[in-house]
Amino acid sequence: MIFHRYHGLGNDYLVCHQSVAALLSNEQIQRLCDRHYGIGSDGLLIDHDDAEIPSLRIINPDGSEAEKSGNGLRIYARYLFDLGRVTHEPFQVETLGGQVRCAVTEGAHQVSVDMGQAKFSPAALPARVEGDEALALPLVAGGHHLCATLVSMGNPHCVIRVDKLDLELVKQLGSEIETLAIFPKRTNVQFVQVLDRNNISIGIWERGAGYTLASGSSSCAAASAMRKLTLVDDNVTVHMPGGKLAISFSGDFQVNMRGPVQKIATITLDNDCFRDMPA
Repeated sequence: MIFHRYHGLGNDYLVCHQSVAALLSNEQIQRLCDRHYGIGSDGLLIDHDDAEIPSLRIINPDGSEAEKSGNGLRIYARYLFDLGRVTHEPFQVETLGGQVRCAVTEGAHQVSVDMGQAKFSPAALPARVEGDEALALPLVAGGHHLCATLVSMGNPHCVIRVDKLDLELVKQLGSEIETLAIFPKRTNVQFVQVLDRNNISIGIWERGAGYTLASGSSSCAAASAMRKLTLVDDNVTVHMPGGKLAISFSGDFQVNMRGPVQKIATITLDNDCFRDMPA
């Protein structure tokens, strides 16, 4: 079983063909992503090449499936480029969260993705919140009173603005916010500090993965929320522990993301990895 490992700003994924994924149970995928008992990863990207356009499935480390991942899409685009299935010309990729347009540039080290439209309707996440938008939703987690903006990028996001970013608070409260009853499919969580009109700093708790160094869709959601609140302009650099992503807006909150991808390794998995697991 062959896996390709890439990272985008420290957010690392394993990529495999659908024929390999078909051999794995959900429990085995969780073992594969485990950093102590498996290869270790923030998720598994499954390449489906039997459709007219490339199709991507995204499995979280806890075995749940994500609709869309910005870093995952950039990594998948680089993977397709490395295999020679795409060139530097823009191409489409199908995800559960909708179709996106990708382009590989600067050799193969920068990838841009048109992530689609940021939507602010609670129903789009979904979230059990009344109204057409939730831009200043009061939340209580861990005894902290917070103010959130809900955003869908094809997957759900709860964006919390803070005066000063505290990554320990992200780790402390992320799991509780992810699983609040108002989010029937759980949610990704971002804490955001606005640095100036072109820069924000964020801490990320990913649904199904936990605290991560970087996230593409989280960057898009956080920047979109701050743009909706008129706190930033149309070009925003998102600063994360893993590095920086460039986010830009056009039209009615159409979001483009651009950032780096690096290949780490091609790995052949040994079946002994699963020896102590139920058949």
